[in-house]
Amino acid sequence: MSAWKTCDLGELAAIGAGNSAPQDDKLFEDGTVPFFRTSDVGRVRFGDIVSSADRLNERGVRGLRRLPAGTVLFPKSGASTFLNHRVMMQVDGCVSSHLATITAEQQRAEPRFLLYFLATVRAQDLVQDHAYPSVNLPLIAGIRVPTPPIREQRRIAVILDEAFAAIAAAKVNAGKSIESARELYSSRLQDLIEQNEAWERVQLEELLARGWIVGHLDGNHGSDYPRKDEFVEAGVPYIAASAIKNGAIDFDEAKYLSPQRAASIRKGLAKDGDVLFAHNATVGPVAILRTDEDAVILGTSLTYYRCDPRYIKPEYLAHFMVSRAFTSQYQQVMKQSTRNQVPITKQREFFHVVPPIDAQRRIAHGLDELSAQTERLAEVQRRKLTALDELKQSLLHQAFTGQLTAKSADQQLSKAA
Repeated sequence: MSAWKTCDLGELAAIGAGNSAPQDDKLFEDGTVPFFRTSDVGRVRFGDIVSSADRLNERGVRGLRRLPAGTVLFPKSGASTFLNHRVMMQVDGCVSSHLATITAEQQRAEPRFLLYFLATVRAQDLVQDHAYPSVNLPLIAGIRVPTPPIREQRRIAVILDEAFAAIAAAKVNAGKSIESARELYSSRLQDLIEQNEAWERVQLEELLARGWIVGHLDGNHGSDYPRKDEFVEAGVPYIAASAIKNGAIDFDEAKYLSPQRAASIRKGLAKDGDVLFAHNATVGPVAILRTDEDAVILGTSLTYYRCDPRYIKPEYLAHFMVSRAFTSQYQQVMKQSTRNQVPITKQREFFHVVPPIDAQRRIAHGLDELSAQTERLAEVQRRKLTALDELKQSLLHQAFTGQLTAKSADQQLSKAA
């Protein structure tokens, strides 16, 4: 690294901002020149951007600064996560004034080298007022860049291009593997649920009347809803839909109420063995509550189904409630509403397929085993995705400390994939 220098970004590139968007819609009619806005950049976390929602015509371009392909776009304001987006224009065009533009001086800096380096710069380190996150141009221009000779920059950029493309492909394959595992479970579930037309189809309202399901309540506590300052470090668990992860309750997501405050709540008290259904905001996740607590308090996004196991096995019901036979019913309800929720009154209209108890037991046992296998496969792929994300960060670190070679990158990719 003896030939490396450390330079301000402003020494390596022209730092500027875009133009205010033309207000006349006619300037976008039959346009051919991309006008990149923050919304376009928001669709790409990192990498190349080749299209925009809006395109200016010849009249619209007049008087605007037109930037060349290879210009890096850097959001100047917005949510802190958005400020970390880094994209490179692959076509020339015009840019919104809400975006910083970084155009490399070709004799001193390779544009893709700068793009990759900027991926290592956290917006949090540049933002001065976190209440209103924004980054001004002098702060961007002052970013310190470890800078090797231009040929080395190009070598590093090529290695990272190839490595990141391979990582992206590996992540797509991992995602497909997870989806395939889930589709296997869903297909088997559907086959089992639909295998016998003689099985009863019964509305929840009727199941409650029969006593086969002995309780069905949500956590809508009305005026008794706990205030933020009433939650404590330990006590009676209070859970929301976000606590359902991969078909189980993650108590790390729980909040807690003191036993005294919990004793004042009369509704939405779930018990061990209850089937929990997320009916609000994130609709659909289902889990069986497994707990040693006398009761767990549900938030407004959860409903419990309490079964009489002589007639309906909770293990069977939990599987049925993620089958197409059930999900299609609440999806139809949501199509007719602007709100992403399934009210408890509507849930009582839904039909449940109720096989004989021995068939329920057999179905649940088979699906439990398949679900466990599916989850193990999915977990392997999730770990791979995590490893690939970590590899990206490691390669970037190696690139800007002079340690990256094509051979070492290939070896690391082979190991991670």
